[in-house]
Amino acid sequence: MGCVHGKCCSRYPSSSDGDNKDRQELGIYTGHGRHILANWPLHCVSVPSHNFQLEYSVLTQRGFYPDTPDKENQDSFCIRTQIQGNPSVHFFGVFDGHGEFGAECSNFVKDRLVEILSNDPTLLDDPVRAYDSAFLATNNELHNSVIDDSMSGTTAITVLVIGDMLYVANAGDSRAVIAIKDGNQIVAEDLSHDQTPYRKDECDRVKLCGARVLSVDQVEGREDPSIQTWGDEEMDGWDPPRLWVPNGMYPGTAFTRSLGDGVAERIGVVAVPEVSMIQLTPVHPFFVVASDGVFEFLSSQTVVDMVSRYTDSRDASSAIAGDSYKLWLEHENRTDDITIIIVHIKDLSID
Repeated sequence: MGCVHGKCCSRYPSSSDGDNKDRQELGIYTGHGRHILANWPLHCVSVPSHNFQLEYSVLTQRGFYPDTPDKENQDSFCIRTQIQGNPSVHFFGVFDGHGEFGAECSNFVKDRLVEILSNDPTLLDDPVRAYDSAFLATNNELHNSVIDDSMSGTTAITVLVIGDMLYVANAGDSRAVIAIKDGNQIVAEDLSHDQTPYRKDECDRVKLCGARVLSVDQVEGREDPSIQTWGDEEMDGWDPPRLWVPNGMYPGTAFTRSLGDGVAERIGVVAVPEVSMIQLTPVHPFFVVASDGVFEFLSSQTVVDMVSRYTDSRDASSAIAGDSYKLWLEHENRTDDITIIIVHIKDLSID
């Protein structure tokens, strides 16, 4: 979830559509104009250290913006196999840009983050430390680049596969989810936790840094600003709590971590990722990495259920994007950009 008109407090044009290698662009008619799906063919990469394969596909679709019909996709994605030349180390990331220069920010981060990780000699010995270092170094490089990231930036959700371990690093409100076979059911387990002011720990942290945390109605005087509870994000997220400087009506970010966002950084928005890890077993059939354009109106369980219904992940991605698009238009007069990476785990067995 972003700001008043997206991720932060302004409507801006942008351009980005992820990596171009081996990508097929498909036009689909949605009833609101022609939109572009960037849909890779299925790819498969081995993890020889544990004798299994990863079969993956990507879909990215720009949002529908009636006030800016030429606005391009601000989402980017990165898939890099055989990190450091190691055939059992692979990287999957989704980057959701926001602000006037959000596309430039997301493209910069998706390129530099994986490069910094790839060049870190400690990566395989201490992936968590390497992740922290790479996020902070990338953020610093973005600040020092030619891109104006004062009111623009990007969230980042990334999964690093090292043998049978997944290391998930998140800064923002996009999400990674893994499926778990439980008898006859497939259960969704979040591998990341959205970093928004709905989380008390994140809300308290940014307040200590000077942020005012208020919904749009509160900051504009229509609701009591002393009320510091905003309900449940899944059920009551239409006017979410946002971050504002002490004496101004900006930046209005609805996330508490990101890369870039120099102004928001002054009131507690940080690029430090939360890193989680999980060991893969035969009960894990697939994982999903997606921007919050998917999870704004679809739960993690719904997404996992939809992937489970299709044998081809490309069909699953199209169904998820279609349902997300429809739900956006039922609740708002626009849609967000949508990016989905689906990775099936094939032939993993217990030694």
